[in-house]
Amino acid sequence: MAREAGLSKTTVSAALNGTGRLSPAVRERARETARRMGYRPNATARQLRAGRARLIGYVVGEFAGEPWAYLDSPYFARLTSATAAAALRHGYALVMLPAGTLQREWADLPLEAVIVADPVEDDPLVEDFLAARIPVFSDASVADRSGAYWVDLDTEAAVADSLDHLRERGARRTALVLPDSTTRFHRHVLAAYRAWCARHGAEKLVTLVPEPGNGPVVRAVEETLGAEPRPDALFVVAEASPPLVLDAARRLGLAVPGDVRVVCVSEDSTAAHADPAVTTLSLRPEDVAEEGIKLLVSALEGGDSTPPGVLLSARLQVRASS
Repeated sequence: MAREAGLSKTTVSAALNGTGRLSPAVRERARETARRMGYRPNATARQLRAGRARLIGYVVGEFAGEPWAYLDSPYFARLTSATAAAALRHGYALVMLPAGTLQREWADLPLEAVIVADPVEDDPLVEDFLAARIPVFSDASVADRSGAYWVDLDTEAAVADSLDHLRERGARRTALVLPDSTTRFHRHVLAAYRAWCARHGAEKLVTLVPEPGNGPVVRAVEETLGAEPRPDALFVVAEASPPLVLDAARRLGLAVPGDVRVVCVSEDSTAAHADPAVTTLSLRPEDVAEEGIKLLVSALEGGDSTPPGVLLSARLQVRASS
């Protein structure tokens, strides 16, 4: 290929690897020749020479009973795709592992780090990866652990913002529909809701959803709205299609927002197009992914100077349902 381009092997190598002090014209001539000849750099050989595989594992702590079910979740679908894109921009590839993955499924992979999204309480995945001396990126449940880094949301502020908004719109009996989960986020949402109710002298109305999916969440919403005395607002943290939440209220003869105001924690784009449009609390998966990959890459390439964690704020998008 060097002969075809009329350049030395050293010049061609520098052009294709982005090194050396070459003019743009020379660099482009080498690359154009490579494209024309169908040349593809041997990434594996280059990584072996550098002693790095540049692979980052990715696993979700929840959904262990249904290992790939997290891809059906709008939140995890957006978080996963954004994480993969951010990693690739930094020269790393994401290796997706099933939820509840076993050690035999990753032990032979040359992973430089692992992202454990939404680990459950005392998650064995985190323990296994750290024990194997593989850096872990997760939420603040791993704070103060050696070899662990995190990005998390200010859950207390997010819950307070949502409940304050509903109260300002006249709601006095706001019910919480929450997954029966031990992730840090869901445990902190429940604690923040109880604390808010205590501050405002409000009754605590909590319905736990036993498993993920639209069906279980909709049944929980119907159960909550069917109780007497009826709540006048819903804070639906369990992930479900927002239009289905509205349908559940209508089946009980309730108007939204006239009879019941609704806020959903959701990344589902249908929320903005429902009738009425649904107020959502976004957990900002794209920002979590971007900040997380920056932090992890800094730790892998920059060493001990990397800060251990970043705290973000959730985003309340007020629409007609509340």
